[in-house]
Amino acid sequence: MKMTRFSYLACFFVALVATVGPLKGQIRVRERPYFPDILGYQTLLCDFHIHTVFSDGLVWPSIRSEEAWREGLDVIAITDHIEYLPHKKDVRVDFNRSHAIAKPRGDELDVVVIKGAEITRAMPPGHCNALFLKDVAALDVNDWPDAFEAAIGQGAFVFWNHPGWTGQQSDGVARWYDEHTDLVEKGWLHGIEVVNTHEYYPEAHAWCLEKKLTMLSNSDIHNPLNLDYHLHLGDHRPLTLVFAHGKSEASIKDALFARRTVVYSENWLVGEAVYLQPIFTKTVRFNRSHVALKGTKSQFLQISNQSELDYQLRLKAPLDKLTVPEEIVLYAGKTVLFSIKAKQKDLSGSETIALPYVVDNLKVGPNEGLDIDFQINVTFEQDE
Repeated sequence: MKMTRFSYLACFFVALVATVGPLKGQIRVRERPYFPDILGYQTLLCDFHIHTVFSDGLVWPSIRSEEAWREGLDVIAITDHIEYLPHKKDVRVDFNRSHAIAKPRGDELDVVVIKGAEITRAMPPGHCNALFLKDVAALDVNDWPDAFEAAIGQGAFVFWNHPGWTGQQSDGVARWYDEHTDLVEKGWLHGIEVVNTHEYYPEAHAWCLEKKLTMLSNSDIHNPLNLDYHLHLGDHRPLTLVFAHGKSEASIKDALFARRTVVYSENWLVGEAVYLQPIFTKTVRFNRSHVALKGTKSQFLQISNQSELDYQLRLKAPLDKLTVPEEIVLYAGKTVLFSIKAKQKDLSGSETIALPYVVDNLKVGPNEGLDIDFQINVTFEQDE
């Protein structure tokens, strides 16, 4: 049988597919960590300290937007250095350009990209980020107070970066200087990084509580994300949870100035109890709140954890009538058994009992976990 031109092309295409496999588009996947909306606010996942090739980063700005989208972030800030530009022979100096490149890609992916910059000075005052800038170039001045004044003149939110960074504090201990007091008194310093990269600064945590400054947690990323964070193993960059009225620059700015934030790093959260308590309450629950105990026989309740963290619970004090676990880990996304039994076999009647625990990896202070009380209804029955 004579092959037509059409049948020849059809056979060629079948052979090609058999050789190279089916043609597929590139698949890009977003996985967003679960944190509930609380107190009538929308919970936004944010990284406010990111570098690109326009300072000392190794990544093109639009890629930063897609990295953020893939990791489930809602908001990023491009904060390239003003004073440190090691790639200036290869990339032209334009302090506003990195944001201009990153923002359109962010808009496509519904990631808010904030224009910012890092004021990179010796200690004190050290490195500080300014967010919500209109013109970064205006901060390119000789004296650091003039750079701060230029940022504040644009309505910027300014925070102190990595206060215990060994590049400026050789022992890794953060120190407060007179210059920081002056900045706070002028209203020119609004927050501090409690976490930068993998470093937690307890001194900064205490200062934020004492001086009513906003707590932040940021990646300070320079490399491609996967080189610094092993996402395939469940690792993640440090993030700032922002509780905002909506997903807009104005709402995010309002929340930052109002100190509505929580630090998320590794397997812990840092923040005020007013925010940590509802996060815990909305992600943890018993399958039932009533249990009947017969004599001193053990019963089991199921307790589920819908959050991203393995909550580490520690009993604050022994109970008069009940024996419950002194320590328990509520694994992320799982349900565990919670054992409970009466201490005496002759108890009877029903009552509501509070189980007082501390969640050690929800930090309300440098050495203080979040207090929580599980309320359960118990019916005691005598064992015959």
